[in-house]
Amino acid sequence: MKSSRASQYATHALLIIGLLVLLLPIYFAFVASTHSVKALLTAPIPFWPGHHFLSNYATVLFHGVKTLGGEPVWHLLWNSFWMAFFIAAGKVVVSLLSAFALVYFRFPLRTLGFWLIFLTLMLPVQVRIVPTFQVVAQLGMLNHFSGLCLPLIASATATFLFRQFFMTMPRELCEAAKMDGAGPMRFFWDIVLPLSKTNIAALFVIMFVYGWNQYLWPLIATSSANMSTVVMGIQKLALAADQVPSWDLIMATAILALIVPVCVMLIMQRWFVKGLVDTEK
Repeated sequence: MKSSRASQYATHALLIIGLLVLLLPIYFAFVASTHSVKALLTAPIPFWPGHHFLSNYATVLFHGVKTLGGEPVWHLLWNSFWMAFFIAAGKVVVSLLSAFALVYFRFPLRTLGFWLIFLTLMLPVQVRIVPTFQVVAQLGMLNHFSGLCLPLIASATATFLFRQFFMTMPRELCEAAKMDGAGPMRFFWDIVLPLSKTNIAALFVIMFVYGWNQYLWPLIATSSANMSTVVMGIQKLALAADQVPSWDLIMATAILALIVPVCVMLIMQRWFVKGLVDTEK
């Protein structure tokens, strides 16, 4: 009994330490976002929030910063949200249908097709970036949401996870659906899709965060300040910090950039955890 209780205390202590390690940088970023630049550049570093919270956040959210081409951060957040949403939704739809075809349809070279999809995971992004840019440029999709989202929709990871989940479903479900006269898409819509809801939620959250954090592709595919994302905005502010030290505004933008993915995670937390557990079965 004593060893069990000691083990619980040790586990909780480790969790608390890990939580502090994760939260302290975010806390100091928030504190920095509430002070003036002068206070941040003067030792010692402030530990408690300051009096510039409203002014700093109002500046970045609504008035814009010269370094960002005058674009307010709410517009960058809006661009990031829709880019992340369409990337996540597109990845889920494409991966669901491709995994369904790989598991439930019989066609030549089916296994080879899956392994070719899987092998794309081993190609670094830098290898694919130039041909992808050339295709997007030839299609006239630069500086457009379609050019931001479509090249990032295909996902070998999501296809693999959905395929593994579909393979755990009893084959009797498919046979019973055939006996009842259901076609492939009816079977997919009425049986496979409802059983995959938690997996869809888990993959959607992962892919949303993936889309939200994109920096390299939006940097290459857009040249207009109107199409910038919040991650690009933070990088522009940081690069200009040597000439224009605006660490208060940089930290305010970083804190605002955290809010949307955290909200998505909190809203879908229950389905996210259950989906990950179901995927591992």
